[in-house]
Amino acid sequence: MILQALNDYYHRLVKDPEEDIALPGFGEAKISFALVLSRDGRLVDVIDLRDHKGRTARPLVTKVPQAVKRTVGISAFFLWDNTSYVLGADSKGKPKRASQTFAAFKELAHQLGDELEEPGMKAVLAFLDSWEPSRASELDNWEEMSGKNLVFRLDGERGFVHEKDILQKAWLAHWNKNQAGEQGQCLVTGEETSLARLHPSIKGVWGAQSSGASLVSFNLDAFTSYGKAQSYNAPVSEEAAFAYTTALNHLLKNGSRQRIQIGDASVVFWSEQQSQAEELLGWVLGGEDQAQDTALNQKLGLFLESLKQGLPFDGLDPDNPFYVLGLSPNASRISVRFWLQSTVGQMQQRLGEHLRDLEIVRLSEKQPEHPPLWMLMKETAAQGKLENVPPLLAGEIARAVITGQPYPRSLLTGLISRARADKQMDYLRAALLKAYLSRWHRLNEKYRNDPTSMEVTVSLDTENKNPAYRLGRLFAVLEVIQTSAQGRNLNTTIRDRYLSSASSAPRATFPILLRLSANHLKKVRSEKPGWAYKLDESQTDIIDGIAITNYPATLSLEEQGLFFLGYYHQKAHGAAKDKSDQDQTDSAPEPMED
Repeated sequence: MILQALNDYYHRLVKDPEEDIALPGFGEAKISFALVLSRDGRLVDVIDLRDHKGRTARPLVTKVPQAVKRTVGISAFFLWDNTSYVLGADSKGKPKRASQTFAAFKELAHQLGDELEEPGMKAVLAFLDSWEPSRASELDNWEEMSGKNLVFRLDGERGFVHEKDILQKAWLAHWNKNQAGEQGQCLVTGEETSLARLHPSIKGVWGAQSSGASLVSFNLDAFTSYGKAQSYNAPVSEEAAFAYTTALNHLLKNGSRQRIQIGDASVVFWSEQQSQAEELLGWVLGGEDQAQDTALNQKLGLFLESLKQGLPFDGLDPDNPFYVLGLSPNASRISVRFWLQSTVGQMQQRLGEHLRDLEIVRLSEKQPEHPPLWMLMKETAAQGKLENVPPLLAGEIARAVITGQPYPRSLLTGLISRARADKQMDYLRAALLKAYLSRWHRLNEKYRNDPTSMEVTVSLDTENKNPAYRLGRLFAVLEVIQTSAQGRNLNTTIRDRYLSSASSAPRATFPILLRLSANHLKKVRSEKPGWAYKLDESQTDIIDGIAITNYPATLSLEEQGLFFLGYYHQKAHGAAKDKSDQDQTDSAPEPMED
């Protein structure tokens, strides 16, 4: 089904006049330099085609004659290739092989171009016949050129030689002639046709080989079945193999708005029929910065609100099939991390559920109201780095978002572990905690049918009697009491010393904390009696109904999540009230800084 959906997507792109998709026999390649030739074949100049705007120079991606899939053998491309083939030189220290690759490149050029009356082709042949590979090191840009892909340009012309119509027709005739392989029924189209022995490479999957890797391949004798070797094991026509790989490379290319990175998984998505859902849903998943496009920003804002409220959005067909494919590197192949088939309507519904589950009071208006997945994933990783996100966890979370299933329990484990390690419970972590607990209550039959089970709320829930939630609130107030008595510039606070034990073993920890709090309150009372009264009142209100002897000895993982959620809610509530009236009335806990 994956190959069929990608094959259909390719044919959709071909019919779209706004899409510049490669036709059979051609593909995209990263080209770094162009050799400018005079009409008699002399090398006039070397042009750097790379984009130097960023930190690293980025090659030009352009249409070229289809690359031949290489293994250890020598196979030349037509009118473009790396310096080993085009100039017979590189920096690998293997002059004999470079000489052989140069000979193969020149032979293919003569084979296809000798009979053609085309000035650019004649110039290339003259250049190849007169070129001495030893001269390559004399070129000004040689250190940067070595190993990179090159094309040819005729002096005085703007396009490249390989773009000439007559040369493209010559290449296509040669390519079609060489596709006539074993005949059979294609598993993708069902047609009896020529089958692909090897499938083109997939490029752009994070962590995979830069030269490309295979989604479908058989390269060991153990994979031979009923006498069928290599890709004849899973027969796919040459046309379908080209179509699905071209479509996938199009989705994976740099700058694609239909591709995001979640952990080690490169995730692409598309709809069966053309739809703005691809861009809008892609932004929700990937969260690209669209600030430079005011109109799009406004549309995204309306779209996000419609998702959150569960309302339809004008211009989107809810029945339009929608696909999501997650790919991860695995040696020379690409692994399918997940494959999900849905519709635009279902995706809207599920992403809306995700946004509603995430919704929680923010500590600052500057914090993103709708944080994208990659930003959330960082909260589960050591040092907050995306490369440290556990790969399996990233895939499971993405699957949960897209399917509407419960978030993995490993998410809760990871969030609590990170909170204990760095003693922080910030907005993004709290949002993820709230999302996990919301689905846990909503989708867990035991809690869904329990009338005493409290709903997980967006902001502080003073009616919530859950001991774990109330203890989290209490810890937040005790922390404010300490900073009110001793100031904020403490080397060690109760959060540093007791947060981990308070969230897991409250019966052993809170009696200690309450004794410390009594001493801290005494000091505050001597300096700010009104403020001390309010703090004591907040503490008493939270403790009310929880006898010391009834404090839980331990908390389950979900209860620990409720503890940290209560802690965050109380912290956010105190911070919000502090802005308006704390200075006048001393009526709320002070905001706590992470």
